[in-house]
Amino acid sequence: MRIPPRLSAIGGIAALVSALLVGGPVTVAASAAPAPAVGDICYSALPAQAHDTLDLIEAGGPYPYEQDGTVFQNREQILPDRTTGYYHEYTVVTPGSPNRGARRVVTGEAAQEDYYTADHYASFDLVDYGC
Repeated sequence: MRIPPRLSAIGGIAALVSALLVGGPVTVAASAAPAPAVGDICYSALPAQAHDTLDLIEAGGPYPYEQDGTVFQNREQILPDRTTGYYHEYTVVTPGSPNRGARRVVTGEAAQEDYYTADHYASFDLVDYGC
C-alpha cells in the first residue's frame, strides 16, 4: 500500500491504520516547520574574498558596490530578530560573476557579530574568529 505523501511517516501511518481499523476519516496534525538556524564557520574557512570584505568593513570602506553598508532587513528571519538598522550587508566579490553574485557578509551591532552567506540569504553562518 502506498502512503500519500502528505502523511508523515509515523503519525500518518498510525492515523491511517487507526482509520482503517476503526473507521472514519484520516486526520493528521500538521507539524510546524523547524525554525531556521544559523550555523558557524571558522574565519580561516571563509573564501579569500570574504576576508577582503571583512577588512574593508573594519577600515570603513571604500566598498566596491553602492549597496554595501545598507541596512539588511532580515526578511528571511533567519538571523536573530533585531530592530531595523541593527544589521548591514556587504558584498563578497564572486570571481567570474557578471554581477554582485550571491555571497554577502551581514554585520550586527555587537562586536564580531559577522554572518556569512554564500546563497543570498537562504542560510547564514556566524563567523568564528577563534578558529
